[in-house]
Amino acid sequence: MTNATENAAGNAARHGFQAEVRELLRLMIHSLYSHREIFLRELISNASDANDKLRFVALAQPALLADEPELKIWIDYDKDAATLTIRDNGIGMTRDEAVAHLGTIAKSGTAEFFQRLTGDQQKDSALIGQFGVGFYSAFIVADEVEVLSRKAGEPASAGVRWASKADGEFTVEDLERADRGTAVVLHLKDDAKEFADPWRLRSLVTRYSDHIGFPVLMRKEGEAGLDWEPVNQAKALWTRPRSEIGDEEYQEFYRHVAHDFAEPLAWSHNKVEGKREYTSLLYVPGRAPFDLWQRDATRGLKLYVRRVFIMDDAVQFLPLYLRFIRGIVDSNDLPLNVSRELLQRDAEVEAMRAALTRRVLDMLAKLAKDEPEKYAAFWKEFGNVIKEGIAEDAGNRERILPLLRFASTHDEGNEPKTALADYVARMKEGQAKIYYVIAETVDAARGSPYIEKLRERGVEVLLMGDRVDEWVMGQVREFDGKQFKDAARGDLDLGALADPADAGTPTDEAAKQNEGLLKRIKDALGERVAEVRVSTRLTDSPACLVLAEHDLSSQLRKILAATGQTPPEGKPVFELNLAHPLVQRLDTTAAGSDFDELALLLFDQARLAESGSIANPGEFVRRLNRLLGQLMR
Repeated sequence: MTNATENAAGNAARHGFQAEVRELLRLMIHSLYSHREIFLRELISNASDANDKLRFVALAQPALLADEPELKIWIDYDKDAATLTIRDNGIGMTRDEAVAHLGTIAKSGTAEFFQRLTGDQQKDSALIGQFGVGFYSAFIVADEVEVLSRKAGEPASAGVRWASKADGEFTVEDLERADRGTAVVLHLKDDAKEFADPWRLRSLVTRYSDHIGFPVLMRKEGEAGLDWEPVNQAKALWTRPRSEIGDEEYQEFYRHVAHDFAEPLAWSHNKVEGKREYTSLLYVPGRAPFDLWQRDATRGLKLYVRRVFIMDDAVQFLPLYLRFIRGIVDSNDLPLNVSRELLQRDAEVEAMRAALTRRVLDMLAKLAKDEPEKYAAFWKEFGNVIKEGIAEDAGNRERILPLLRFASTHDEGNEPKTALADYVARMKEGQAKIYYVIAETVDAARGSPYIEKLRERGVEVLLMGDRVDEWVMGQVREFDGKQFKDAARGDLDLGALADPADAGTPTDEAAKQNEGLLKRIKDALGERVAEVRVSTRLTDSPACLVLAEHDLSSQLRKILAATGQTPPEGKPVFELNLAHPLVQRLDTTAAGSDFDELALLLFDQARLAESGSIANPGEFVRRLNRLLGQLMR
């Protein structure tokens, strides 16, 4: 391998690392000792990306490859000097790019990453892996790192040397002569000299980087000259038959494409032939990235056309609710000069998007069926994202519904374990609807007054406590022929599930018998409620507020208000449990301030149960204290 530089041309400048880089370096050096060999995988992966980018740019500028058309990666070592060099002849960097790319972290989610650090080396090691370690992993085994680079298309005298000892600073200087591409020179620590051993290096390349689509070359053993030989298959993994690829190879390729050294939960490798031809390799990560909820976060698949890398983060091939999926798609039909704008209008891409979306949903369905424990882990990380698909992807709604998981009155604890198919299988004889209730939290939903009668009848209720649930459930009407019913809305007609003991006192008859009480309470509450009526859903609570079927819930009102929107006004129905002692006491209280105070107290209690807040907490407390004082006299 030729030297990447001959002489320094001066213009040296010293820079300080971005604060996040200094912290990341400190953590990696001290937290990843047991995973230190990952540095080689990361540096080879970076070299592969650099070659991919040059090959893509050269589609429009073939002259960039004229002097050295074959793209390769070289690994060289010097046992005596304790150095290791990883070089590529890819896109390279200018001086400004070296400062920007090697001195700062631009990845979204960085701030949250540092907020979640615990100081526990084992836990922080997992977080670093989730964030992606990249170039800075070199400092796990090196006490000094040099980067020698020249941008493709620039003259040989336009090279740059970047160097740092991970001491908070780095230097940058111009080079009089540099080869195209980038060479990373590691000055190995005393306890890391094993990485200057050819057998150790070859085994690591075979283990971690055999799937790289460019030849990784090392000097032939016993040869004094520069006679190089490939030490990897140099064949893109997705182009090989599935029968020839083991699980470990698939997992290593995931780490390469996702920059995550945790294992994926599942993957799907598929080749489509016929009207359109493409290959896809899709992965379900084991953990959510830090930037999952950031709208400007990078997402999408790596796009190749006839094995030529075209772009990272091609968002056009999967819908937004599947933004966590990692992998590649390699098309034989798209043009090599395809752009992001063309992808948005291409009918071929639309057809591929529909097929890839179904493939991901089928992969998740298989995971849920065959490995429920893994699927439970998946749901914990990505469940709320999948829920978005109910509203965003009507065409696949019937595929998404079976993937949903809910907490339920059938299960102890608040973990979402129940699938809709499980619920339907457990439905009571005569039950026609799937009942659910939404609250601020699952705990609040479990204790909701709206489901008291259902629980008394032994009817299972799905418990929902995520902000997205209100929006999601507004998009679905039924599952397996059973309609969904919000227990907090409209009439709760139990039909065949009603208690035969209630037959003698139907609601209409009870309303007539208590018409005077209902009117007095309506007068006391005034415009706060649309109606006061006898409840069919309460057994323990004295009262509750019931929304009409299409009224906005308090949760949705809060979300709209937070976005600066003014939600339309709506009045709830005030339902009374006539068997409750407080309501019976109210019935015997003469009209006047005491009656009004007690009616307003019941209203505020119902509002607390419905929304978790009331308009005037101070007045509620004073009213409660006055009534308690009267009882203590």
